[in-house]
Amino acid sequence: MKGYLVLEDGFVLKGKLFGSTEETIGEVVFNTGMTGYEEIITDPSYFGQIVILTYPIIGNYGINLEDVQSKSPQIKGLIVREFVEAFSNWRGKMTLSEYLAEHKIIGIQQVDTRALVKHIRDKGTMAGVIVSEKVYESVEGSLEALFKNRGELVTGETLLERVSTEEAYDIDRAESGKRIAVLDFGIKKNILESLAHRAGKLRVFPAFTSAQDVLAFEPDGIFLSNGPGDPEDYQSVVSVVKELIEKKPTFGICLGHQLIALALGAKTEKLKFGHRGSNHPVKDITIEKVMITSQNHGYVVVESSLEPLDVTITHRNVNDNSIEGLKYNSRPVFSVQYHPEASPGPGDSAYLFDRFMTMMEAENNA
Repeated sequence: MKGYLVLEDGFVLKGKLFGSTEETIGEVVFNTGMTGYEEIITDPSYFGQIVILTYPIIGNYGINLEDVQSKSPQIKGLIVREFVEAFSNWRGKMTLSEYLAEHKIIGIQQVDTRALVKHIRDKGTMAGVIVSEKVYESVEGSLEALFKNRGELVTGETLLERVSTEEAYDIDRAESGKRIAVLDFGIKKNILESLAHRAGKLRVFPAFTSAQDVLAFEPDGIFLSNGPGDPEDYQSVVSVVKELIEKKPTFGICLGHQLIALALGAKTEKLKFGHRGSNHPVKDITIEKVMITSQNHGYVVVESSLEPLDVTITHRNVNDNSIEGLKYNSRPVFSVQYHPEASPGPGDSAYLFDRFMTMMEAENNA
């Protein structure tokens, strides 16, 4: 079936639909990774977004259900240059198209993804729709008609409500060890695995849990997860983080990093087209080491807002010099903007989880 991708500024591409045929609307973003489409489409940080994959051939290893990062796909739509129906991988269970169709997510292929990404890099991230040829022709390409009644663009605290766990739950891997309270803003499975591998017990809390309830668990440390959306929309969560970082060692990644910055008094701003991919070089200034990182974020901490604060910049993006890591000088609190569990290096950033464990141990022995 033929279909159309239409951006809100009128940019149009015609292609062929796969997956579901249900039309969709979402913020259109791009990921530059060469592999990892299973992890990308199931990452809750992409909730509500239509994702472009810049690598030209997608689907060649199918879907195996072992590499997914959440219980179901989180994206609103998928855009690729060429979708491969005949996958080849011994773990594969179904095609990418079958997986998307099962979860009622539309995809479009045979479009010029290079031109599309260049357009977004030039104009900035914006909303878009994927519709069938029949729908597009019925409204004669009218932008107003295409975007009206096409669904919702989810924003604000609703984003966290959609991706976070509804109830707290425990993960036990050892009879002894550190107790970590995890605030789930859309956490990925591999992050939990990285923490559970090192700690005795995790308790994963819903995004809007009070500081009192988190501290009642008597954790050795607090972990703040990745997640979608504009961090400045989550002021109630920022208030909780502000209280927690003064009482327990804390490690935050991605959205968690931004929430720590806001809790300390900094500001964030939206990037023109975000950092999304598995090939972003980041320098850890504290150890003079550059590592290849996996990233998925559309917002960044404003450097000028840090000047009067008791913080140290620990990491920078080598491409654009943006802030990729912070340390609160007065308390055992640190954060990074990227995903240290994703292993594009492949083990470049695992030391950050070990640093968190060491930090908790030092606090307990103080």
